[in-house]
Amino acid sequence: MHNFRKNIFAAGMAAILCTACTGTSEPQLTASGLNPAAFDTVINEKPVKLFTLKNHNGMEVCITNFGGRVVSLMVPDKNAQLTDVVLGFDNIRQYADTVNSPSDFGASIGRYANRIKDGKIKIDGVEYQLPRNNFGHCLHGGPSGWQYQVYDGVQENDSTLMLTLVSPDGDNGFPGTVKVTVTYVVKHDNSLDISYFGETDKPTVLNMTNHSYFNLNGDPTKNIENHQLYLNAYYYTPTDATFMTTGQKEWVKDTPMSFLQPTEIGKVVNDFSIPAIKNGNGIDHNWCLESYHDGKGNDKQLAASVYSPLTGIMLEVYTNEPGIQIYTGNFLDGSVTGKKGIKYEKHAAICLETQKYPDTPNKPEWPSALLKPGQRYTSHCIYKFGVVKE
Repeated sequence: MHNFRKNIFAAGMAAILCTACTGTSEPQLTASGLNPAAFDTVINEKPVKLFTLKNHNGMEVCITNFGGRVVSLMVPDKNAQLTDVVLGFDNIRQYADTVNSPSDFGASIGRYANRIKDGKIKIDGVEYQLPRNNFGHCLHGGPSGWQYQVYDGVQENDSTLMLTLVSPDGDNGFPGTVKVTVTYVVKHDNSLDISYFGETDKPTVLNMTNHSYFNLNGDPTKNIENHQLYLNAYYYTPTDATFMTTGQKEWVKDTPMSFLQPTEIGKVVNDFSIPAIKNGNGIDHNWCLESYHDGKGNDKQLAASVYSPLTGIMLEVYTNEPGIQIYTGNFLDGSVTGKKGIKYEKHAAICLETQKYPDTPNKPEWPSALLKPGQRYTSHCIYKFGVVKE
């Protein structure tokens, strides 16, 4: 989502000590071509590194504990060739440079994914003012949200990584000391399984998501307008010109905002005669998933899928969350250079962010993000990859 911010988290970021291989031997690269040494550093007095997860099929996922970010994700295409399907950087310097290359690429977002209106929440009669870092609203937990903080990482085995973070009371204005755990598992069915858990010592709100930018063409110079998108959703939450939800839920069937049948993204994303597309500068909206009933989600039911006919790669999304934000890289403009020296242009990727609805703390009729002491926050997202052979 999300226009790139010019002045976020510049103050408060400790100096970064980069380390590099100085020996004569060639560095051991990941299957995606990353040099792990380019991620070895210290930020805010905490060690940062690159973790590599694999399964027996050759699927590989590389993750840095800086922001809990998925850096690369290799899956087989229709020709059985491993293909990197996410945007990102090939070094920690760019991820940490919030002035010249601010991004949410691949991040574990918190405390609150998406936007909170006017940066204000009220809990038990107490109003809290949060940072207003996006068109007058609080976006992704504020300018120093968890995508810019260092998680503690423990790799349990070849396929499992556990990240933990303790967010102090008052972090970006949010109440309560919160401890969260994000567990990534690469499974043998070529899925990336992400589980979130959280606890607090005083009432607060918590809404996490993964912010990977997917390009199933495997080549970000070819945009995702050829991708076919399916959403198991009969309603979406429209926005105003500041990208804030209006509080309405609108029926999508027989409208351009319906993806109940797989639809080529390019047929919708550039049509600014559609009010929702004009307000979102493209697709940047939350859909209300049909798997969510009676306060419970169903992570066994397909929530969304996206497919590239170029590579045959299909991504299916499963979640127990009530909503999914679809964002089509509308604010990418070629000013950011990513892996392999590729400049990321508009619509270079699609994000599928499983979450509570935007601004839920100010809309009590929507599924709640409130977390109280003694309760346990849980969220589950599965990104499952396969191949469609025509």
